[in-house]
Amino acid sequence: MQNIDKNFKFGLKLWSTNKNYIKAAEELYDKGVFHYIEIYSIPNSLDQIDVWKKLTIPFIIHAPHYGHNVNLAKKEQKESNMKHLEEALKFANILNAEDIIFHPGIAGDIQETVKQINELNDERIIIENKPYFIEKDNSICNGATFEEIQFVLNNTNVNFCLDIGHAICAANALKIDRLDFIKQLLKLKPKMFHLTDNEIDSIYDKHFHFGAGSLPIKKILKLLPQNIIITVETYKDYENKLDDFQKDLFFLKGI
Repeated sequence: MQNIDKNFKFGLKLWSTNKNYIKAAEELYDKGVFHYIEIYSIPNSLDQIDVWKKLTIPFIIHAPHYGHNVNLAKKEQKESNMKHLEEALKFANILNAEDIIFHPGIAGDIQETVKQINELNDERIIIENKPYFIEKDNSICNGATFEEIQFVLNNTNVNFCLDIGHAICAANALKIDRLDFIKQLLKLKPKMFHLTDNEIDSIYDKHFHFGAGSLPIKKILKLLPQNIIITVETYKDYENKLDDFQKDLFFLKGI
C-alpha cells in the first residue's frame, strides 16, 4: 500500500471564529502533524482575521454554505450570496490562500450555480460534491451526482474537491455502488479531498472520528491517487485541545 505520510498532505478544519484552537494548532503544526488549516469563513467574521494572519501555517478557505444562508443554486439569494462569498475571497486574499471551496447549493438550479460562480470569476474556487439529501428537511442537494459536478467543471474555470463521506451518502441515496461512485468521481481529477467516518449505509452526512463509524477507510485510501491534499473534517471533542484530531491522523497513518 502507498505510504500515507509520503503521499498525503493532511489539513485541519476550523471555523474563522475558532481562536480557541490556535495554540494547539500551532503546536501540532510545528511537530509536523498536519500541513495546512482549512478555515470555514463564517459570515461577518472578517474582524477575526488578525489572529489568523499571525500564523505561519498555509491556509485553504471554505466559503459559507447553506448552513449560513448561502445557496448558489437560488437566483433570489444572489445578492446575499455575493456579499458573503466576497468576504470569503477577502479571507483568501489576506491569508494568501490558493484555494476557496464552494458548495453547489440546495434545492435549486445547477445552472444558476454556474452563473453565480462565473460572475465571481475567481480561479481559486473549488466546487465540492454533496450528499443527495440534507438531514434537516430532506432537501435535495445540487452537486450530489457525477453529472452535476461534471456540468459545473465543464462550464466554469473551477477545480474539484471530492468529499468522500458526501459521495458515500449520495451513493446510498441513489442506490448505487459506493466505491464505484468514488471511482467515477475520481475521473474528474479532484484537486483535493475531504474525509471523515460515518455509518456505511447512511444517507446523511456525519463527521465521526475514524473507527467510530463503519466506512471502509483502508479500501478508500487505496483508491486515492498519490501526492494529494486531504482535509480531515472529524468532530472536535474539546474546547481548546486537538488531541482528537491528532488521534484521527494517527489512525490514518497507522493503516
